[in-house]
Amino acid sequence: MGFFKKFRWRYVLMFMAVIGPGIITANADNDGTGIVGYTLVGAKYGLNMLFALVVVTVILAVTQELGARIGVATGKGLGGVIREKFGLKLTMIALIAMLISNMGIIIADMGAIAEAMGLFGLSKYIVVPVFAILLWLVLYKGAFSRVEKVFLLSSALYVVYIITCFYAKPNWMPAIKALVTPSIQLDKDYINTLMVLIGTTVTIWGQFVIQSFVVDKGITAERYPYQKAEVFLGAFITDFVSFFIIVAAAATLFANHIPITTATQAAQALRPLAGEQAYILFALGLLNAGLLGVSVVTLSTAYAASEIFGVESKLDRKWNEAPAFYWIITLIIGISALLVLVPGMPLFQILIWSNNVNAVILPIILIYVYKIANDKKIMGTFKNGRVANIITMACIVLLIVASVFSLYANFS
Repeated sequence: MGFFKKFRWRYVLMFMAVIGPGIITANADNDGTGIVGYTLVGAKYGLNMLFALVVVTVILAVTQELGARIGVATGKGLGGVIREKFGLKLTMIALIAMLISNMGIIIADMGAIAEAMGLFGLSKYIVVPVFAILLWLVLYKGAFSRVEKVFLLSSALYVVYIITCFYAKPNWMPAIKALVTPSIQLDKDYINTLMVLIGTTVTIWGQFVIQSFVVDKGITAERYPYQKAEVFLGAFITDFVSFFIIVAAAATLFANHIPITTATQAAQALRPLAGEQAYILFALGLLNAGLLGVSVVTLSTAYAASEIFGVESKLDRKWNEAPAFYWIITLIIGISALLVLVPGMPLFQILIWSNNVNAVILPIILIYVYKIANDKKIMGTFKNGRVANIITMACIVLLIVASVFSLYANFS
């Protein structure tokens, strides 16, 4: 009996040792743009898009597992592996696509920080520079283990949105039924909103950061099964939270026909409908999501660019050991903060645009990932099997179909 207890505890401890990459990367999908995106989905279409959340969760789990597995197999970030496999020209296409999408997301997330603090009456001209400096210090001064702990704490704080949903007092049975009841419309507005749901959940930057996190954490082949389980858990947790955000918006904003275009409008509308506590929790959750989003997406961009150009890209390095890596972080945070401070900056339009760009370009990155996962020389025993290939291709095809519908709806 004592042997079996020790045996079980061994598995628990092994799982605890790998916690971080999957949960952090997946939860960072619920960044500031994600919170606004999910709220928009619930406000405009009620519970009608919840079925898509189930599909997106599966795609998120599959794509994140691929990234984690490539990281374990190669010991390198995705940018470096793409460069070795496809050469510099095709790699630059991937980098440019990621930069376009990521900068829009980071600017929108920085705007979410400003909006969250604005809900407490604080000026963005004060809070944005302060938080920009704090975020830079966390990424520059923190070793990987300390930064990981900060990100995990931030991920845990998403519980505020679950609590907020209960304040909204939704009808739970229709919400549960909507998860398995497809409701599809082919008009432009519906498709664009669906692309926001996809683009804010399954991301280009997520593919780069999950792989770099796994490498930075030093996950070995022996620990990979536990890492795989952690990645799947992270995908479930992130869309479990997303479910409550959409349901809360449906029960309040959609039910009362209240249109929104900003997080501020959503929070202010919640105040009389769900109470002061819901307003405060929404604001705190938005702040947390914005902070996590700016940090992780900035880090993802710095990882990818550094790997592609073959320079050092680890959080445990000092400035003189990884100058390009830290310069990228500094420039991204500085530029995004400055842009948010520009009067009249259309942050909501940037959010919609960046998520749609992400959803359209993502299949290209995933095709790169698919080909890498099937390269025996790169992957060894971690190469994709037949079942994994079928599932991966099904996910890529679904994303391509969604992208085609989006392009048709917007340009027809």
